[in-house]
Amino acid sequence: MFFDLIIKNANLALTGNTVNSAELNCLYGASVGIKDGIIEAIWEADKAQEASSSKVIDASGQWLLPGFLDCHTHLVFAGNRADEFARRARGESYQQIAASGGGILSTVRATREASEDELFEVSLVRAKALVSGGVTHLEIKSGYGLDWDNEAKMLRVAQRIGTALNIEVSCTYLGAHALPPEYSTNRAAYVDIICNNHLPKLAQLKLASAVDMFCEGIGFNASECERIICAAQALGLKIKAHAEQLSRSGGAALIAQYQGLSADHIEYLSLPDIKAMAKNNVVGVLLPGAFYTLNDTQKPPIDALRNAGVTLAVSTDLNPGSSPIGSLLLVANMAVNQFQLTIEEALWGITLHAAKALGIEDSRGSIAVGKRADVCLWPIETPEQLIVEIGLHAPTKIWSAGREINL
Repeated sequence: MFFDLIIKNANLALTGNTVNSAELNCLYGASVGIKDGIIEAIWEADKAQEASSSKVIDASGQWLLPGFLDCHTHLVFAGNRADEFARRARGESYQQIAASGGGILSTVRATREASEDELFEVSLVRAKALVSGGVTHLEIKSGYGLDWDNEAKMLRVAQRIGTALNIEVSCTYLGAHALPPEYSTNRAAYVDIICNNHLPKLAQLKLASAVDMFCEGIGFNASECERIICAAQALGLKIKAHAEQLSRSGGAALIAQYQGLSADHIEYLSLPDIKAMAKNNVVGVLLPGAFYTLNDTQKPPIDALRNAGVTLAVSTDLNPGSSPIGSLLLVANMAVNQFQLTIEEALWGITLHAAKALGIEDSRGSIAVGKRADVCLWPIETPEQLIVEIGLHAPTKIWSAGREINL
C-alpha cells in the first residue's frame, strides 16, 4: 500500500482500543502508516521498510501519542472575570458572586455585545493555546448567549475555530447554563423556549451534536433538566450535564437514567449515582481546574468511581470565571495531585476516555489501525513526563487527520 505519510522510528503510547488503566500500551521503535487521514498500518521495529509514501518522518526515538481531546470547554466568550478571582480571594463564594450579578451573567452581557467576528478573534487565541499543547479535538459549548441569536452566534464561532485550526470541534448547546435576565421571573417560559424553539432549530441547522445543562441550585433543577433531556433526545441530540458540582443536584442520576454521554464535575456524587453511571456506561468527566480555582474542598469520590468501573475523563473546563486555564496537561497534573488519579489514568483521561465522553471512542482517542490520524510527536524520554513536568515540553509536530498543523 502507498501511504500519504509514514512516521518511523517512534515510540508509541496509548495504543489500541482496550484500556488497562495501569498500562500505557507502549510500542518501541515502531512506525505508523497514514492514508486519507486514517491510521492504516502500525509496524514494529523495521517492518515499515517495504512500505512507500510520499512523505516519511523519522521520529528518531521521539514519542508519538494520540492527539489530546479537551472534552469540556467554554472557550467562546467575550470579556473577562479577573475581578471575581480577587473577590474570591477576599472570601466571597462563587454563589455569592453569581447572586450579585456576576458570574455567568457577567460573561453573558459581554458576549451578547460582541460581534461574531470579534468573538471569533478572541476565542481563537484560547483555542490555539490548547492546540499548541497537543489538543487535536475540542468540545466547545455555547451558554453565554442565552437567547437564540447569541447562542447560535457562539456555535458558529466554535465551528469556525475548527475550520481555522484544521482540527475537529464538537459543538454543544448549553442554553440551560443560567436563567437570562429577561426571564428572571418566568423560569418555565425560558425552559419552554429551549425545548420548543432552540432545540428544534439546533437540530435543523446542525449547529450542535449534543445538549448540556447546569443542573445545580444556581442553575436549573432536575425537573427542568429532565424536560430538556427528553426534548433533546426526541430530536436525536446527545445529552450530558454539569452535575453534582456544588451540591447534590440529581443531574448525574438523570444522565444515567437517560443513558447520556457524561456527567461532569461530580464532586457530590452519591453511591447510587455512581452505580447508575457504571450500569449505564456514563463517563465521569473530572474538572480539577474548577476545583482549584474555586478553592473547593469536596473532591469527587475517585475510589468509589474506580471500584465501580466508571470511565473517567479529564478536561480543562476552560471558561472565564471558574477555570480560566488553557493547558490540558496542567489540569491532568491537577487530577493526579488533587484527585489522586494515577498518571496512567490521567493520560487515558485526556485521550481515549475523553473520546468516550464525546461518543467517538471507536474512531478517536488512541493510536490504532482504523482510527483518525490525530497524533503528536513529543521530544521526551517517557510519556509520564508530560503529566509531571508542567510547561516544559511542547510537541515537535501535530497532525490532525494526517495533516500537519502549523499555528
